[in-house]
Amino acid sequence: MSARILVVDDLVPNVRLLEAKLAREYFEVLTASSGVEALAIARRERPDIVLLDVMMPEMDGFEVCRQLKADPETAHIPVVMVTALNDAVDRVQGLEAGADDFLSKPINDVALLARVRSLLRLKLMLDELRLREVTGSGFGIAEDRPEATNGLGGRILVVEDREVYARNIEQALNEDHVVVITADVDEAVHELRTGAPDLLVVSLGLRDQDGLRLCSQMRSMDEGRHVPQLILVDDSPVDLERLVKGLDFGVNDYLIRPIDPNELKARVRTQVRHRRFQDRLRANVQMSVALAVTDSLTGVHNRNYLESHLENLVQRALRDSKSIALLLLDIDRFKAINDSHGHGAGDEALKEFTNRISREIRGIDLLARFGGEEFVVLMPDANADRALALAERLRQLIAEEPFHITGGDVEIPVTASIGIAISQRDTDTGAEMMRRADQALYAAKNQGRNRVMLADSDVPPGEARSA
Repeated sequence: MSARILVVDDLVPNVRLLEAKLAREYFEVLTASSGVEALAIARRERPDIVLLDVMMPEMDGFEVCRQLKADPETAHIPVVMVTALNDAVDRVQGLEAGADDFLSKPINDVALLARVRSLLRLKLMLDELRLREVTGSGFGIAEDRPEATNGLGGRILVVEDREVYARNIEQALNEDHVVVITADVDEAVHELRTGAPDLLVVSLGLRDQDGLRLCSQMRSMDEGRHVPQLILVDDSPVDLERLVKGLDFGVNDYLIRPIDPNELKARVRTQVRHRRFQDRLRANVQMSVALAVTDSLTGVHNRNYLESHLENLVQRALRDSKSIALLLLDIDRFKAINDSHGHGAGDEALKEFTNRISREIRGIDLLARFGGEEFVVLMPDANADRALALAERLRQLIAEEPFHITGGDVEIPVTASIGIAISQRDTDTGAEMMRRADQALYAAKNQGRNRVMLADSDVPPGEARSA
């Protein structure tokens, strides 16, 4: 996962140390030596994450964080406070200033990288939602922009089987939130499905159950996919190793025992605020574009939305020096389906085609109907290898099982040809990417159909055009 990270510290050795650690993991690193410089760089360069030292002259890290979070142009950038301070009061002050997390010096390499990757996943999703909202507003559709919330009044599901710990958590949170505590994993899963919690708090010290496995299970469920997770760990090598695993697969935050009640309150408020912002952003996207930019037959986005969103996506990719992939899919010999089985059968085939694709693509990918039997998948932050791999999976998924047409009890064999273009030029446009993908699709058709082809100009040196 590539990203630009802004490191802010007035001490050059500290900057160089963090820069070296991050560069080894192929992150692009920007640096600033003061709060004023950091604010200017953040507004100009829009980094993906900010690692911010607390103790700086003139403007400390707390004030820098407050100004970043108060500016609508930078408020969405995750901020990690890096400090030698270990007092819980300082951590609470940072969280109340809007920081997304804390790292204490000396910085553990594994914890640093796991934390950075976890926050980058969150930002990637929020960036895509924000971009889709901008795309929707481009059609003149009124939008109710998300407002900041105070993070109070949430429904908090706590999984803890040690009575003393459970009681302390409840006492810390029940004044500001509705707290549901259970000691049983099965009850927790049931509560997730029926209670719509705003935050899941799980102890990794469950005596007879695996708290980390519960987090993984809930993250894979539809009801839990967007519910933030905060895990409670003991200060032991085993728990800290499991913490890193949890952050890698999507846990949002953690606290190490002994837990300070005020820090627990602050971190819970932060996660509830994030959850509500995401929910309102998704709701705005759904309301603003559903009627104007949805294909009425298949339920996916239509060509109007695709062309507008593609241009936004290309411009963002150029600005951030990232690549995007465009897959142009065409159902082979679709006219024969209509001629042999009728247009009703053709419509059902189009619906099944989109259903199969939708099940396979990532949440940040976008599927749209370009016209007739042609569809497009846009893949943000994807290179040629990833695009070829997905396209080949889609091709096999379409071809491996005939399409069942209801009413006539008919099974129709269907295949698809796929052309791919990768953004790679400083002057790339959405129209140019569509042109290259169309050329690759035409080549796939000419070579016998049911094939995946990458545009000639996008093939890395020494590699083949097809999957």
